[in-house]
Formats: sequence, structure tokens, C-alpha cells
Amino acid sequence: MNFGFFQILQLIGSLGIFLYGMKVMSEGLQKIAGDRLRNFLSAMTSNRVFGIFTGLLITILVQSSSATTLMVVSFANAGLVTLGQAISVIMGANIGTTVTAWVISLFGFKIDIATYAVPIVALSIPFIFSGKSNRKSWGEFIIGFAFLFIGLQYLKDSVPDLKNHPQALEFLKDYASGGFGSTILFMFIGTILTVVVQSSSATVAITLIMCSKGWISFELATAMVLGENIGTTITANIAAIGANVTARRTAIAHLLFNVFGVLFALIFFTPFIKLVVHIISNYGPGDPRMLFDFLADLGPERASLLETDVSQVSDPALLRDIEMRNTGITAVSFGLSLFHSLFNVFNVLIMIWFVNVYVYICRKIIPDKKQKSKGEEFQLKYISFGMLSTAELSIAQAQKEMAVFGERTSRMLDMVKELVVEEDEEKFAETYNRVEKYENICDRMELEIANYLSKVSEGRLSAEGKEHIRNIIRAVTEIESIGDSCYNLAKNIKRREDHKANSTPQMQKNILHLLDLNAKALQRMNFILSKSEVQPDDALESYNIENAINNFRNDVQISSLDEINSKEYTYQEGVYYHDIINEGERLGDYILNVVQAVVEKRF
Repeated sequence: MNFGFFQILQLIGSLGIFLYGMKVMSEGLQKIAGDRLRNFLSAMTSNRVFGIFTGLLITILVQSSSATTLMVVSFANAGLVTLGQAISVIMGANIGTTVTAWVISLFGFKIDIATYAVPIVALSIPFIFSGKSNRKSWGEFIIGFAFLFIGLQYLKDSVPDLKNHPQALEFLKDYASGGFGSTILFMFIGTILTVVVQSSSATVAITLIMCSKGWISFELATAMVLGENIGTTITANIAAIGANVTARRTAIAHLLFNVFGVLFALIFFTPFIKLVVHIISNYGPGDPRMLFDFLADLGPERASLLETDVSQVSDPALLRDIEMRNTGITAVSFGLSLFHSLFNVFNVLIMIWFVNVYVYICRKIIPDKKQKSKGEEFQLKYISFGMLSTAELSIAQAQKEMAVFGERTSRMLDMVKELVVEEDEEKFAETYNRVEKYENICDRMELEIANYLSKVSEGRLSAEGKEHIRNIIRAVTEIESIGDSCYNLAKNIKRREDHKANSTPQMQKNILHLLDLNAKALQRMNFILSKSEVQPDDALESYNIENAINNFRNDVQISSLDEINSKEYTYQEGVYYHDIINEGERLGDYILNVVQAVVEKRF
């Protein structure tokens, strides 16, 4: 088994084709689906059972639990699914990954879709060169699908061929008689093999070959299957490096789920094996443990003759031994498939009731980033430059971040209201500094989101996606103006306090009433930003609040002239008062602009 520098380059190139195919296929799918993808995921993961069936279905279709988990990590990074929903999908993926082993056991073959990959590329050509963007998106999806499996086939052909060169693992038979210690050792070997080969199905095939050679018993083979369940989680954890907190928690949840399941299986390992043996012995080809004892009794010389082609054998005893060996291999294959399936089904049936516990543990292992003074530091929650998602998913991340941006401006307005009534100079100065700090955060958030969207726009985007980006940038700019307006209000209030200007009870009442109207408008804006789907009618309440703000500002201006004439306060004090009122009215305009950008053209 030669594996030199050229073979390493082949392996890397194969991986590149595979990843490129996955990227193109994902982008094409997202262009086709648009917002429907998010709605579908929301519906399919609305409860734990639906989430499990979603993971099961996707894994059966793509025949890879690692691919499904990578998708879930990407969705979690985009904020499209919660941690609890992601965990339920991963549970289903673990069951779905056992289907391939059953196909091999029942039919003795696996459909080689790579054979049809090149014709699939041919089918995509008319779509790729179509003038309609929707058809182009379908073309990208189809050609990405083909590249995915072309790369997968090259990848399988490029990895060290342990399956056809199992002699590389023959030394392991020397460690097969160590009792429970051997069980732990071979579980660890199964983990390492899966990490190296990056295919749980390939690991099962290698395990079956080792059993057929008589190197390890059926019990140790099941231990390797347990290890494979741990090894298959590594891919998602590598992909989540540099992603946001939710994505990293999703990846670690996959690892914890499988590790806890393996520990549970080890506790009941002996009765579990007996259950599998009982089912296969009574309803299947026979006792899967028989093969190891049969080959051991034959001895190495006699066992080597079993590899002879049946057509060239005339000895009835040898033919009988070959038939018994083949029956034993079939029994082991069924036994390993049943063990794998039962392990994952039992694991899901038990752990489904502890999803919230997993969520709690993952949050403890990967806590939220530490924040100072109740979160008063610059921090993007959903956008991660280390893991730039495909274009359409990245837009969803920007939308989520925009909603966080809106919440920050709402907290700024609350601080401004505190400044109006604060009488203690030290507390006033502290609150004012907080407002100033938030204004700097708003400036940086606008810049970071805009830079992120610039990177997103460099990828393949549908016409709708480009329109989404334009509207997000428009809304983000208006939200930053809300932050500026809140800061201007704080400066006007501070200027009034610095000049010891008189503030009548009616002034205070009017200012607070105007800020309450603004707070109500902000609350409505943030509600709209958090909605997955909006309707034109959603903007009606915002228009009504804006009209109320404008009417109140006009009433204050009219009444203020009478109050100045009646000497209730000086003209200069009236100037400070009017500056605050006018800025409050401008704040209402910025809030309405955000609502218009969202409702008139929902991203």
C-alpha cells in the first residue's frame, strides 16, 4: 500500500472537488428556496420528533451523517435553528447513518451514484446557460450535486486503502484477548479509523473484513462500531472552529450525545450483545459469534484455503467450510448492522427526554462571551467572519444581527429616559458615558455588518438576494441614525443640565411622554425585525405612532410660545426644550424608515 506525495496531492484535490460541489449545490438550493428554506426548517424542527425525522430523512438521502451535521452547524451559525432544534436533527442523523449498513447487508451492494455524476453534469448545462436566474440556480444545484459525488468517489479512491489492504491492521489480533480492556482499546481504534477515513460506512466495512479474517471477535467488532459513533463527530467540530457560539455548541452537542450514548452502551454491553445475538440467531442467518470460533478451530492453514474460488474446489469438506464461513460473514454483517441501529435508536429514545439538559451542558461548556457592564461592548452575535456561510444563509445571519442592532438602540433610549429624571450628578455622568459608549458600538456595528455584506455580495446571489442586501444596508444605516439620535438627545439634556437651565414639571412630563412614544415605536420596530414573515399591515401601527409623535411635537411648539410669553421659563430655556423635542421627532422618523425598509421589501 504505497502512499507518497503524489497520492497526498490527489487526496487534497479530491477533497477540494468535494467541498466545491457542496458549496455550489448549497448556494443553488438556497437561491431556489430563498425564504422558503428558513420556513421549511422552522416547520420541520418545530418539535423534537419532527427534528429527529428531519435528520433521519436528510441523512438517508445524502447517505452521510457528517454531511447532515455540517448542514445543521451551518444553519445554527446562521441563527436559522436553535440549539435544541439542532440537537434533535443530529439525533435523527445518527439513526439515518445506519441505513447504508443495512443496504450492504440486505443487498450486498451500494448504488454508486458517482457512475451517473458525469451525465448529471450534462443535464445541468441547459440550465446553466439559461437566461432566467431561477433556471440558472437549478443548474448550479444539479452541477454541484454531481461534483459532490465525483469528489466523494475520488476521495474514496485516494484515501489509504485499508479496506483492500487489511493486512495493515493484522497486528491488532495480538490485542484481542484482553477482556474489557480490549473492548475499550478497539472502541478507541474505531474512533481513530473513522477520523482518518472520514466515513463511518468505510469503518464498518473494515471491521467486517477483520471479523471475516478471524482477527477479532464479534464483541470487539461491536466495540469498534461504538468508537465509530464518536469518530464521526470530529468533522462537525472542526467545521465549527471560528464559527459563532451556537454553531460550536451544536457541534459539541453532537460529540456529547454520542459519547454519553457509548458510555451507556458500555454499561449494558453484555446484555446488549446477547440481545443482538438472540435476534440474529433466531430470525437471521445464525449466531454472529460463530465465525470467530469457527475460524479459530480451523487453524490458519485451513482458513487460508477458504479464500479459494468455489468453482475450483472439489473437496466437499472444503466446500462445506467455505459455505459456513460465508454464512458466518453474513451473520456478522447483519449483527453489526442491527447493533448499530439498536444502539442509535435506544440512544435517541433515551436522550430525547434530555435535550434541555444537553442545551444546559453545552452552554456551560461554551458560555456566552463575557461582557462588561451588561453587555456594553462591541460584539457581533450571529455574524462570524471565521465561518462565512453560503451567500443566502449569510443574508439570514445579517438579518439576525440587524435585530440585535435594533435591541441595542432600544437600550440606548432607556438610558436617555434615565437622564431626564436623574438628579444625582455622578449617576448622571455615568449614564451619559454609557450612552456615549453605545453610540460608538452602533457606529462599529454598522461598519461590520456592511463589510460582511460586501463579502457576501462577492458570492453567487440571486436577483432577490441582491435586493435583500440593498435593503439590509438601508435598514442598518437607519438603525445607526437611531443611535446617533439617541446620543444627540443625551447631549441636549446634558447641555441643559450644564447650564443649570430651569425645567418645569410640564417640560419633564412632555419630554418623558415623547420618549415613551419613541420607545413604543422602537418596540414595534424590533418586533417586526424579529419576525420571520411580515405583512404590509404590520407597518400600520408604526405609522400611527409616528403620526402621534408628529402631532405631539406640533402641540408642544404651539403651547411653548404661550409658556414663554407667560414667563414660565426663559427663551434660552425654551431653546433647550425645543432641541430635545425636535430631536425626539427626528428619532421617530428614523424608526419609521427602518420599518418601511423591512415591510416594503422583506429580506
